Amino acid sequence: MRFSFTGKNVSLSDSLKDRTVQKIGKLEKKLSKDAEVNVIFSVVKQESRIEVTIPLKKHILRAEVTGNDMYSCLDSVVDVLDKQLVKYMTRLRDRRRRDLSYGDELEFIPPGDTDDDNAFKIVRTKRFALKPMDAEEAVMEMELSGHNFYVFKSSATDEVNVVYKRNDGAYGLIEPEY
Repeated sequence: MRFSFTGKNVSLSDSLKDRTVQKIGKLEKKLSKDAEVNVIFSVVKQESRIEVTIPLKKHILRAEVTGNDMYSCLDSVVDVLDKQLVKYMTRLRDRRRRDLSYGDELEFIPPGDTDDDNAFKIVRTKRFALKPMDAEEAVMEMELSGHNFYVFKSSATDEVNVVYKRNDGAYGLIEPEY
């Protein structure tokens, strides 16, 4: 595994880098040997934050944890990444059974069993009519419904779009690209 470290408003000690390599290195058995791991350490308003990004073949694993201590954040971010990897591997194995085109994505995953069979079980299906509206109106509808996202039909492009609330409190718009 190749690691790249970045520090924002914090100086990176060798012990922190070594501990990060040790902790995230435990995930190496679930990742390819040449996986690239980008780690960003930052301190914002006396809170420690660790962001880890691992680009895979067709997906990106990303975890971000904020806390009081950098070492406890590191433990938490490794737990989050491990759960994401288990879900990702389970999903790929299920898809591979249905469609052989996902086999190339599975080449780095070692054989083994996953105990997370219900990771992607759909428990409810909802149907609704898409009303044509602009993005600002969709944000208002989303806020009124109390959800974090809202699916709507754009009145300008006549395509299905999604507005969502970001972690920083701003709003995002997802438009399809064909």
